[in-house]
Amino acid sequence: MFYSHDTFGLGHLRRSRALATALTEGDPQASAIILTGSPVAGRFTFPERVDHIRLPGVTKLPDGTYVSSTLGLNIDATTNLRAGLIQSAVEQYQPDLLIVDKEPTGFRGELLPTLEWLTERGACRIVLGLRDVLDEPDVLAAEWARKGAVQAAEAYYDEFWVYGVKDIYDPTHGLPLSDATRARMHWTGYLRREVTDAEDVPETPYILITPGGGGDGAAMVSQVLDAFEADPTLGPDAVLVYGPFLSGDVRDTFDARVAKLGGRVTATGFNSRIEALFAGAQGVICMGGYNTFCEVLSFDQRAVIVPRTVPRLEQYIRASRAEELGLVRMLDDTRDGSGTQAMIEAIRGLPDQRKPSQAGADGLLDGLDVVVRRGRALMKKD
Repeated sequence: MFYSHDTFGLGHLRRSRALATALTEGDPQASAIILTGSPVAGRFTFPERVDHIRLPGVTKLPDGTYVSSTLGLNIDATTNLRAGLIQSAVEQYQPDLLIVDKEPTGFRGELLPTLEWLTERGACRIVLGLRDVLDEPDVLAAEWARKGAVQAAEAYYDEFWVYGVKDIYDPTHGLPLSDATRARMHWTGYLRREVTDAEDVPETPYILITPGGGGDGAAMVSQVLDAFEADPTLGPDAVLVYGPFLSGDVRDTFDARVAKLGGRVTATGFNSRIEALFAGAQGVICMGGYNTFCEVLSFDQRAVIVPRTVPRLEQYIRASRAEELGLVRMLDDTRDGSGTQAMIEAIRGLPDQRKPSQAGADGLLDGLDVVVRRGRALMKKD
């Protein structure tokens, strides 16, 4: 079973789906359920013997507080409802392995009763899965202290899987974890992606523009459109995937701009099979989320990453470190500027960039293989 709180974006759900697919593929007796708060979970396809349970959604307000997305309940009642659904699902499904994504205590501590119940029962192994970068160390330490996350990590988790490479970054840097806990950590490598579903892609050359889930991607999308509007000779053409969370008036305004570009840019709102577009592109302009970075490496794409810097520095840390290693180019406002000309030069420079494989990316993508080995070992299936 996978737990993914998913209060925003696509990253947690997509990562859980990739892991569930890998862990069930080689074992016809294995099945997996993903507990997710993602509002778009139903728009994804799931492989055989993998299913999901949708938890009531929550929305984070600009002041940092949360509200129920649809139910009209206050946030405490919504959290209690989610906690009860999680507990019931675990009791009925009786998993051999629970993999928790990123949040040791779950959303607002909703996972703690289930973790305690599983620990007392002793029949299920529990793993905390961490992406390669969480946040800058001081901010992360304060957040984990506030949530009681260090104590939960120490008390409930059998292993810790970091879906990255220690030589690139240690997401737990700055956390006061004991030596015994750190001894239970495994760096898996990044999670390789493949084209699993056929998808129509343009027959003519194109670059892919993707802000991931799109919820905070408006500035990057606007900068790309500025570039194509300002330079009629800029090419190749672009395929723009907004993501499901870039919508409303902002999306309408972008669609109007795209329509005036005479087919040089085509746009779509959401594509659950974006891997095929990655595989066929001439290059990628993207934000710096974990899943997007895995796709850049997996499909060996020349990429320019435009990382967000609020509310977390996660994307900036990942992109700057990847640039240092020659894997990608980062468009940094403080160094390159955030104007139209900087984006034009970035797009024109894509063909001259090294591919990630030329910087050793192939050796970074063993994550799914390591996860399968560790998972089967924990479940005593080796």
